[in-house]
Amino acid sequence: MSQTSARSTLADDVLDGLTRPFKELPPKYFYDERGSRLFDAVCEQPEYYPTRTERAILEAHAAEIVAATGAAELVELGSGTAAKTRVLLDAMRDAGRLQRYVAFDVDETVVRRSVEALEQEYPGVEIVGVTGDFEADLDRIPPPEPGAGRIVAFLGGTIGNFLPGARRAFLRGLGTTLGPGGHLLLGTDRVKAVDVLEAAYDDAAGVSAAFNRNVLLVINQELDADFDPELFDHVAFFDPRHEWIEMRLRARRAHTVHVRDLGLDVAFDRGEEMRTEISAKFTPARLEADLDAAGLRLAGLYSDPAECFALSLSRVAPR
Repeated sequence: MSQTSARSTLADDVLDGLTRPFKELPPKYFYDERGSRLFDAVCEQPEYYPTRTERAILEAHAAEIVAATGAAELVELGSGTAAKTRVLLDAMRDAGRLQRYVAFDVDETVVRRSVEALEQEYPGVEIVGVTGDFEADLDRIPPPEPGAGRIVAFLGGTIGNFLPGARRAFLRGLGTTLGPGGHLLLGTDRVKAVDVLEAAYDDAAGVSAAFNRNVLLVINQELDADFDPELFDHVAFFDPRHEWIEMRLRARRAHTVHVRDLGLDVAFDRGEEMRTEISAKFTPARLEADLDAAGLRLAGLYSDPAECFALSLSRVAPR
């Protein structure tokens, strides 16, 4: 994605989100370079179980997943620093199959640095970086090589950031990216005790709070706004009706924010909340229903002993 295109998308989303009766910002804009570093730090917090649990599942089952798919290509959506990805890449290399890895993320700097590091670690493997929004730009991903087989990995529970209808539409649209015989490897966080869920998104060290506020700094940088992150409290809670975590930013006092590039003045009341993320949690039945609705057939399900997190392997269902 060109910088001009990325800026246009951000501008459109910010204008839409900040002019709604209930203000909202898309979570994809957390992840500039600073935001990616902060998220890596979130993953190191003792309360944040998803990353270490998903990595443990990958370490236990990567060879089995590679054998089941026969894939020679790995495409990762929301690749970030590709920390967990190396488990899969190593398993593909050990099986003598690894030919190409495609890193797809919204931040150009993060993609470039990830590609540079992986080119050093995996000589002889084609490493491709693609910058884009996975809701709009999947057509920028190169098609699979004939007969190579492909895994498209969407890890970290990121699929939970979509509202249900958008989630199913996104999954349905992955068929072209998967290619003939391709497999989707999907990470989903599971429904569990509320105190465990809420602590994961509101760690004692305040790293999640800094990560949440980073979206305001992105808007300041990209759209010449004057958000003061210190005027917002981090809020995270579990919504039992929807079975998802919500993250919000709550205004500490009434004030007005100016987004100069949009010619927009945004008033916040004291205590007013702006949603920055949802993170849906899944039961096995919910996961399979979403896959079925998207025309995907579950081919394998892998979890940890405590069933905190799951990796599912699916493919396009025959018609």
